[in-house]
Amino acid sequence: MPQDAFHIRRLAQELNTFLVGGRINRISQVNKDELTFIVYTGKTTVKLIMSANASNARVCLSLTEKEPAPVAPNFCMLLRKHLQNAEILEVRQHEFERIVELVVHCTTDFSECDRVLHCELMGKYSNVVLTEKGVILGALKTTALESENHRLLLAGVKYEYPAPQDKLSPFDGAGMRSRLQNYLSTHADGWEKEELSLFLFENVAGLAMPTAREIVRRAAERNQGADILSERAKIPLWEFVGEFCQNEPNRPCLKMQNGGYADFFAFPVAGGVETPSLCKAEDEFYTARESKKGFEDKKRKLETTVRNLKKKQTKKLQETLERLKDAEKAEEYRIKGELLTANLYRVEKGMKEVELENWYSPDMEKVKIALDATMPPSKNAQRYFKTYNKYKRAKEILTPMLQKEESEIDYTDSVGAAIAAAETELDLKEIETELMEMGLLRAPKERVGGKKKEQAIPFREYEHGGMKIYAGRNNIQNDRLLRAAAPEDIWLHTQKYHSSHVIIVTDGGQVRDETLLFAAEICAYYSDGKDGDKIPVDYCKRKFVKKPSKSKAGFVTYTDYKTILVTPNGHK
Repeated sequence: MPQDAFHIRRLAQELNTFLVGGRINRISQVNKDELTFIVYTGKTTVKLIMSANASNARVCLSLTEKEPAPVAPNFCMLLRKHLQNAEILEVRQHEFERIVELVVHCTTDFSECDRVLHCELMGKYSNVVLTEKGVILGALKTTALESENHRLLLAGVKYEYPAPQDKLSPFDGAGMRSRLQNYLSTHADGWEKEELSLFLFENVAGLAMPTAREIVRRAAERNQGADILSERAKIPLWEFVGEFCQNEPNRPCLKMQNGGYADFFAFPVAGGVETPSLCKAEDEFYTARESKKGFEDKKRKLETTVRNLKKKQTKKLQETLERLKDAEKAEEYRIKGELLTANLYRVEKGMKEVELENWYSPDMEKVKIALDATMPPSKNAQRYFKTYNKYKRAKEILTPMLQKEESEIDYTDSVGAAIAAAETELDLKEIETELMEMGLLRAPKERVGGKKKEQAIPFREYEHGGMKIYAGRNNIQNDRLLRAAAPEDIWLHTQKYHSSHVIIVTDGGQVRDETLLFAAEICAYYSDGKDGDKIPVDYCKRKFVKKPSKSKAGFVTYTDYKTILVTPNGHK
């Protein structure tokens, strides 16, 4: 639901009830678009969010915890200077516009005055502006003097409201009646509800399309099927619009779809779940949407980082394989060197090649040996031995290097598998830390005053047959889960696939086959083989799983295991 004036009117009324008389205790800024105000109302402390984000612009009370920016931006510092400990006098809507105004009374040791915080909820033009006596003290988004924008948003400039659209006020019955009559003149065959809703959306200020549809539906219902554009209607549409916008009670709800929030409304709708307040409905809707977008953005970023790393590692591996392939020729050069040494009497200086019997071959076939015509035969033989030694040393160096590079690619694949299996931002948090430790991502700036001690991210947790089952979210968690498990606990991992480590906590008891199958299905679900069928999952007691010294996160070796074939199932 776009933040239309109809909903903002009811939101402002709610906020006015909640906040009047409250004092602003703390102000912080989460990011470039969002401000947080902690308000003490006299009974409790609430959090007020003001967001000027193009997609999620809003003003509402929120329960969501967000980490403030490491360093408070200039506008946040300005608000702290002017609004700290200010008393909220009123929360109101400016006329019937998408603007919420917070009127506050500010008192210092030397002066007191009223200031207004204007929150303009207008899509990409959304903004937050602080004024005193109509003069701008500061804005979240300022405009430059050389900007083509005719509306200046700079400190010291008189505040002007955004220019109104070329639309009618919902309370201008006469004007709406005139436009509706013109509309009817072009619709002699009658009108459709959707077309009439579109007319209201395009001609009446402050109405989103869903609100316009609700108005048309309610008007038809109120007139009991009579023509709502007729003068003889019980209440014609041009009168009903103003009455609906002014007097329709606030009955907020969240519309559910596919297990998530599809929209929110200030009136009941089909598929809607009633909420105690419009603030709550709005907060839950936007929090879910921001969380989903934040998760998708972070997942995409991590996937790109891992994909780029894999590309570099694969290129490096290919180069090593090519060099190793050349090094495999070492024996060929040794044989040629020995054949030349044994047949020096048959080689004359100035020859470009010589053909000698290869006694290392059972068939004693002849082999052609290229020579440098400028060098004597003995020097040519030495040249072949020198090349042989060079390739031999290269092979000794490249073989362990190849193993290391293959191991690094395998580890990168395991990180990629953890990212692919991630379903929430929580799943990605430690993967991000893992990539930072690898030097692939830049660590965020620490907050002023020091970094908070972060709590460990919990494992995925299940229960079956009276036993607890835990699954790691990433390589770091897999190691932590292994350390936390008891020797007699059951450890599971997919065979030949990257997957989460899964532990069944036995507490010394016997694991039933049904519980083992349940845990194996979870293990297969959080693996590279998630989309397959009959995935092999190895399992053994924790005491048979070893973590090699200095090995990468998530890498283990295990013995005394058995294998079970399962179909992946997340059991959510």
